[in-house]
Amino acid sequence: MTKKDPNKPKVAKTPKVVDPNKPAKVPRAPKLFANPNESKTLQEYIAILRELDKDLPKTNEYGSILILGLMEEIGEISRAYLAEHGRKPTNKAAQRDETYKQELGDLLISILRLATHKNINLDHRIQYTLKKIQKRKTHPKE
Repeated sequence: MTKKDPNKPKVAKTPKVVDPNKPAKVPRAPKLFANPNESKTLQEYIAILRELDKDLPKTNEYGSILILGLMEEIGEISRAYLAEHGRKPTNKAAQRDETYKQELGDLLISILRLATHKNINLDHRIQYTLKKIQKRKTHPKE
């Protein structure tokens, strides 16, 4: 282990010269999916989302924002679907925006975010709802 000489004059580091004509290097985000065609489980997607959202607030106000975001996504998917399927063929803005298939992904992420924020087990909720649908088929209301 070497000791620093207290009598040795300190040398200032030369600052890096930034070329204003060169674009700044933006650090790349880590690649989420090595193989984009590989399917993941619901729990794997939730884990990825938790990691991406770890710095977001955990307040009731944030829950309200998530509900509003969910409503926004429902509006966007509706608009895109109706534009594509002839209900609103003159809505050129909707046709230029994302397709309803892309909006469906946004909607699913909004649902996952809300469920994660409120500690809702989506596996249990899905099972409950599927049982409810099954019961309606076998015991329809009269």
